[in-house]
Amino acid sequence: MEKSNRRYFLYARKSTDEPDRQILSIEAQLAELRDYAKKEGLPIAREFIEHKTAKEPGRDVFNEMVAALEQGGAQGIIAWHPDRLARNSIDGGRIIYLVDIGKVLELKFPTFWFDPTPQGKFMLSIAFGQSKYFIDNLSENVKRGLRQKLRNGILPALAPLGYLNDTAAHTIVVDQSMAPLVRRTFELYATGRYPLRELRKTMNAQGLRRRQKDLAVSNYQKLLKNPFYYGVIKYLGEIYEGKHTPLISKALYDKCQEVMRAKSRHTHSKKGLKPYVYRGVFRCPDCGCYITTETQKGHNYLHCTKRTVACDQPFVREERIDEQVRDILKGVSLPPALAAEALDNIKKEAIKAAQAGEEAAQNLRGEIDILNSELGQLLDMTLGGKLTQEEYAQSKAQRINRKKEIEMKLAAFARQGDLRFEPLIGFYKAASLVGETLAAENPAENLQILKNIGSNFFIGGKRISFKLKSPWEKLQKFNAAQGAAAGKSGVFKFWGG
Repeated sequence: MEKSNRRYFLYARKSTDEPDRQILSIEAQLAELRDYAKKEGLPIAREFIEHKTAKEPGRDVFNEMVAALEQGGAQGIIAWHPDRLARNSIDGGRIIYLVDIGKVLELKFPTFWFDPTPQGKFMLSIAFGQSKYFIDNLSENVKRGLRQKLRNGILPALAPLGYLNDTAAHTIVVDQSMAPLVRRTFELYATGRYPLRELRKTMNAQGLRRRQKDLAVSNYQKLLKNPFYYGVIKYLGEIYEGKHTPLISKALYDKCQEVMRAKSRHTHSKKGLKPYVYRGVFRCPDCGCYITTETQKGHNYLHCTKRTVACDQPFVREERIDEQVRDILKGVSLPPALAAEALDNIKKEAIKAAQAGEEAAQNLRGEIDILNSELGQLLDMTLGGKLTQEEYAQSKAQRINRKKEIEMKLAAFARQGDLRFEPLIGFYKAASLVGETLAAENPAENLQILKNIGSNFFIGGKRISFKLKSPWEKLQKFNAAQGAAAGKSGVFKFWGG
């Protein structure tokens, strides 16, 4: 097709979560691209405007444009930069494929050169790759920053009601006006005499507000369930020790949770539902049906539902299952002192690993210096006629390949850092918290821990069977073999050796 007969689609995109604030707005892109098309004599068949991130495939407007290109609606695309078209490998590959099969003959960018040649497509693929690398690296940096904040005991989010974000010190401080009201909320609810609606009415009247707005019932429920108020941070299901000032004691918090569970059980009872702890958790090992619970003569009994075939598995009292769950958790718990010793050992290992890693990295950097020197010497020898071009190319390729291998190793060192120890640290902290939960004697919380550390739960012959996840299985075997007394001097060893 002659260039004079080609038509172009204009594509402009900027999402609300765009990471690069310097990118032109939609209006600015349209103005620049229309002016660019006019100067270059590029007839625009249609304009496509999108307000959605290109990080993931599935953009409606982009897909509509690709479909129109496949049907011959235009032969080229005008966009501000390749990263406006794609920040993921799938959409980038679709654009390149359209060029390969001749559905797209030209891509025009005011800020980027493209020609439908092997070199041009290679450069385009690099541009798409750089866009994806930018968004991936940005995401990883954000996650790394969040992890560091949590390790420092700081909530990486907006401070809950009763606290304020201190932007200057990058920490969270007590809101002196709202904190007493938050504390009073817990105290009133702990009495058991205030349903959430009544609590809302009482505390709203006393001035408990968020951004000058009255709180809803759901806000009070969320507030009462937030462990942040007694000094810990729960983030993505994991608990961290907070550095902020607690507003209440853990005892008061636990009392409120107990009241909330009691009210929930009462609500379920009114609806005709029994508050059975183990409903829908275990299966029968013989027929695979779920284990259900029913009440007989004042006691709860667990048994197979027998929905598919007749099953001979016996009934088992709920108290017996409670006891088994506690025994299992005792076998995977660690006293706080023991966990602290393990964490101290991990810290020492991390220091040793960092020192060893730095020594290894320094050796690798030294080898890169040698390779750079040798590359310079090879060039001098070639220019001086001591090496043929073929000999130079072969020797140069060997050194450059070795240099790239070293650079990849150095990059791996930089990425790993202390991250290799994070799962281990989290495990020891979690194992220490198991004992604290056991002390509360709450079957529902004990079951939740069991579900977090295991899988494939069955009840057969009145006994629980399941599969422990690693490293909990190792800890169970270690505790069983060593016993509490012997385990005081080697908890860290069980993981590493």
